[in-house]
Amino acid sequence: MHVPDGFINTPVSVAAGVAAATAVAVSLRGARRELDERTAPLAGLVAAFIFAVQMLNFPVAAGTSGHLLGGALAAILVGPYTGVLCVSVVLLMQGILFADGGLTALGVNVLNMAVVTVVVAYAVFRGLLKLLPAGRRSVTVAAFAGALLSVPAAAA
Repeated sequence: MHVPDGFINTPVSVAAGVAAATAVAVSLRGARRELDERTAPLAGLVAAFIFAVQMLNFPVAAGTSGHLLGGALAAILVGPYTGVLCVSVVLLMQGILFADGGLTALGVNVLNMAVVTVVVAYAVFRGLLKLLPAGRRSVTVAAFAGALLSVPAAAA
């Protein structure tokens, strides 16, 4: 899912970087409301888990691979604003440490893998919870649907 360095031209990379920086700034403000004594450590654990799971790649087509995104998990466990921050930090660390996606494409990757996946997954999750009867099964179905729909939304 990572867009590599040099794949996107400079004007698009700059525009995506500005949009991603704006989304992260909005998320920083929103995360103040979401984070408390319980969710702050959970946010760190979510980011660490997403980092580890994204290192596991599986072949998709000739010469390409995919991996789990983690946006739905982050959004559901710690909220959409904190979820965007968790996935953004993971993408930044992967770009710096492993050149996975690269730094010039960081804005595009944050938009695709952090913002789109988190927002779509959270919206689907919350929307389905309002429609489905209350219970554990409904939470599971809503989380599954949110995760399932967020990946093609990010790919699109």
